[in-house]
Amino acid sequence: MRRLLTIFTALLLLAPALCAQEQQKINKKNLIIKEWNTDAKTNARVLDHQTTYSPEGKKIEEIEYGQSKQKWRKRYEHGADGKVTRELLYDEHNKLVSIKKFEYNEFGRKKKQYTYDAKGKLRTIKVFEYLTEDA
Repeated sequence: MRRLLTIFTALLLLAPALCAQEQQKINKKNLIIKEWNTDAKTNARVLDHQTTYSPEGKKIEEIEYGQSKQKWRKRYEHGADGKVTRELLYDEHNKLVSIKKFEYNEFGRKKKQYTYDAKGKLRTIKVFEYLTEDA
């Protein structure tokens, strides 16, 4: 029992520090995250992925690289509620490939995803279903 009390007390003392670390991870305002691959033999660094966030902390762009050039790029547009309304996918030449539009349910979860080609022709509709096994 004494051991449990000691562990519980230690956790209570560590909780504020853990919360502070979590808050630092959440703050993505004006953030750019670059992911680098480093060759173990030559130590040469190659940019692999880049994610950019807006001043409001919303993800606005992702770029995937391969052999020092862009493989694809995604741009994200947000509605007044902060949710992603459109996702635009571009190829390695920055040519538009597809557009995804999203609808959300009353709980803020994705309800439908519409995928269009670059010319605006509807290609697919994805419907999201949320099930719980709570009794």
